[in-house]
Amino acid sequence: MKPIQNDSYQVFFDDSLNILNDFLTKKKYSKIFILVDEQTSEHCLPIFQEKLPSLTEFDIIEVPNGEENKTIDFCIGIWRTLLDFEADRNALLINLGGGVVTDMGSFAAATFKRGIDFLQIPTTLLSQVDASVGGKTGIDMDNVKNIIGTFSQPQAVIICTDFLKTLPDRELNSGLAEIIKHGIIADADFFEEVTLLNDAKEITARHIHHSVEIKNSVVLTDPFEKNIRKTLNFGHTIGHAIESWSLNNEKNQLLHGEAIAIGMICEAYIAKETNGLSEENLDKITNVFIKFFGRYKIREGINNTLLDIMKQDKKNSNGKISFSLPNKIGSCSYDSFIEGSLILDSLKYYQSI
Repeated sequence: MKPIQNDSYQVFFDDSLNILNDFLTKKKYSKIFILVDEQTSEHCLPIFQEKLPSLTEFDIIEVPNGEENKTIDFCIGIWRTLLDFEADRNALLINLGGGVVTDMGSFAAATFKRGIDFLQIPTTLLSQVDASVGGKTGIDMDNVKNIIGTFSQPQAVIICTDFLKTLPDRELNSGLAEIIKHGIIADADFFEEVTLLNDAKEITARHIHHSVEIKNSVVLTDPFEKNIRKTLNFGHTIGHAIESWSLNNEKNQLLHGEAIAIGMICEAYIAKETNGLSEENLDKITNVFIKFFGRYKIREGINNTLLDIMKQDKKNSNGKISFSLPNKIGSCSYDSFIEGSLILDSLKYYQSI
């Protein structure tokens, strides 16, 4: 498949990883580091090494897996390792992993010695269609997702679909939420196509490519999220709050895509009430997420707690909670500031379905 061009880098679709070999031959980095978590160290690093047997000179940095570890403390660990191994400003950090690795690794690289090159090799469906594309880096603080971060561009993104074969079904399914979101905000035909699938195992490289195309076209128009890029946040205001609550209160924690799916149902309800979304479109959005994700039981009595978490969201302005809301499937507006009472009503809507 053709590479997708961003302003300063390309997204390559290359199951052989030959493009990485060519890239490293041309660049001549002083040192190469590969950031992995416990899961990608076990399941993805062997595939990476098998595909690139000529790449022998690199050091591994391993962090624990899980969103709860995407914090400044583990960034300090990455920085210390880079210092211990005498990384200079001509070093390269390759982020081999899902959204936690690509978010945190890119933040660590963007800030170490005021910035070293980094390259994204996303290994989950979620990170391939979302986290690794767009130049956002980030870590969490005080239960608020991605509250610390930068806009910093990778040297390249390389999508290798072979890594998806290593994923448990639940992790694969999590990425489906962001693919569906791209259809809701920008491409009604793509939304309809994806809703006909039976499960995430039927997602193909073509689906991934088109999903990345949608996100990339939005990012190119608005790289620093001043206007239209905000539409990519559909579902994330409520979804991030639910995800943060689950991470800190549940043993079987929600995955990002699972929480965002809930958020999109709730925010579609708000869109029906305030932004002209039809009842038919609300039903379609609700039904597709219930089809793929089932029903999650939001614990009784936490709705106001979730609202308090939303008040800390980085997208807010002047103390008002900001939303991006579709007006129909395939079109989305942004900068809708919604009262707490309606947000609570949207949670009750989800709890009633």
